[in-house]
Amino acid sequence: MHKSKLSAPGSIITLLLLFIFLAASTPLLAATKEQIEQQRADIQKMANETLERLYASQPSAKKAINNAAGYAVFSNFGMKILFAGGGSGKGLAVSKKSGQETFMKLIEVQAGLGKGIKKFRLIWVFENQADLDGFINKGWEVSGQATAAAQASGEGGAFAGAMSVRPGVWLYQLTDDGLALELTAKGTKYYKDDNLN
Repeated sequence: MHKSKLSAPGSIITLLLLFIFLAASTPLLAATKEQIEQQRADIQKMANETLERLYASQPSAKKAINNAAGYAVFSNFGMKILFAGGGSGKGLAVSKKSGQETFMKLIEVQAGLGKGIKKFRLIWVFENQADLDGFINKGWEVSGQATAAAQASGEGGAFAGAMSVRPGVWLYQLTDDGLALELTAKGTKYYKDDNLN
């Protein structure tokens, strides 16, 4: 009798995708008001610390963010096991015009041989209000494997060290070692955190 079964790499990928999806989408069950406030405070602290690190490693970023319509800061925890990897994270989007803060999530999936665990921070900068509003209210999905080198220091003006995602939208990536010169977006989806807003 023929029995169909997933290959080992296929099984690993399927299980990893299921785990990442459940971890990112599970609501805060019976979370108290104090727990929600603590999570918000933790994310706000992470965002402030991340901006301080960014300004220390790339001083021109401060002017870029001050002149932008808004920005978003995310902390990501990624893991890669053999043929599949992924990660999830939380963040905060801020409209400079209104001062409105929106708590958000990210989830990412990648494929490829390798192993390891990595943590990094992402700082999105939106020059236009429409792009910021779309990012917050509609969510964004960066599909496939998109890799680009950051602009070299001194060559990109206010946005030196950032990747141009599209006209008027920039992305910085910070690792434990500082500002990454090679930025990668891997099947990443950004969306509102309904539990914290």
